[in-house]
Amino acid sequence: MGDGNMFNKKVLVTGFAGFIGSNLVMRLLSLEEEIQIIGLDNMNDYYDVSLKEYRISEIDKNSKNSKCTWTNIVGDLADKVLIDKIFADYKPDIVVNLAAQAGVRYSITNPDAYINSNIIGFYNILEACRNNPVEHLVYASSSSVYGGNKKVPFSTDDKVDNPVSLYAATKKSNELLAHAYSKLYNIPSTGLRFFTVYGPAGRPDMAYFGFTNKLINNETIKIFNYGNCKRDFTYVDDIVEGIYRVMQKAPEKKNGEDGLPLPPYAVYNIGGGRPENLLDFVNILQEELVRAGVLSSDYDFESHKELVPMQPGDVPVTYADTTALERDFGYRPQIDLRTGLRKFAEWYKEYYKV
Repeated sequence: MGDGNMFNKKVLVTGFAGFIGSNLVMRLLSLEEEIQIIGLDNMNDYYDVSLKEYRISEIDKNSKNSKCTWTNIVGDLADKVLIDKIFADYKPDIVVNLAAQAGVRYSITNPDAYINSNIIGFYNILEACRNNPVEHLVYASSSSVYGGNKKVPFSTDDKVDNPVSLYAATKKSNELLAHAYSKLYNIPSTGLRFFTVYGPAGRPDMAYFGFTNKLINNETIKIFNYGNCKRDFTYVDDIVEGIYRVMQKAPEKKNGEDGLPLPPYAVYNIGGGRPENLLDFVNILQEELVRAGVLSSDYDFESHKELVPMQPGDVPVTYADTTALERDFGYRPQIDLRTGLRKFAEWYKEYYKV
């Protein structure tokens, strides 16, 4: 493992206008070390672009007082010429690939976006890492790779060969491709399986955000699997802290008994390790929305809730085993659901001027 020094490093963050990407960039900008940060994002309209613009304005505010240099590039991961040019021009030491077409349900209706971003785009990153001396490639995988895994908590030692959505299949293939490149070209790579990330300025297609929008508009929220879903929610700051620690310690390069390189390859879960029942989650969310003044104290929640069956591509439970992350990085997510949803509710009130 590396020594954890970020001084003078050049870091490429793809998907910098995304939920996790923007928070990671702001975390890096807050460091006292001089880092060169390069961001790439295609600013697609999968959800409201003004939310991405808001995140970028937050980054720009933070970059003014930072010791780091910040460069942002609008472009597409699937554009091989552009990716090769970025690597040639900036020569990143650490690459954090967070750009991806997200969402399970959208992958059923718009598969092209997933193949372009998550397969071709990721391949372009791997090729660029092969042709340029990169110290560490960190990339986003997902808890969705576990599919309908019956064994809980989900461990990175579990066999995950039965994805239940195209999105999950693309994330699993990222791990497979990274393994092959780590083995063939000795590229240190670490995949991070994120578990249901939430927080202020998050993705509007996520349940907590969508529920809030619907409740404000007096619409009914659908609670899938009749509320018998469990999700391991992870607050965005916890995810970012995990990424930050992992970035600094690449898997070690070493040779096996045959004298050939052992792949410097690792995969970790980053999740709360505390699955919450969807109905409990909704109750906490509504309490925090009332507390923040987003909804009135006499709001009739019962009449706005509908229990419905499972959706295709969904899984009944997600639950992270985080022992490997604790063992190798001395870290596990800290922030409980109420604290995280409170921060979301307060942000929502301010952002939407409710």
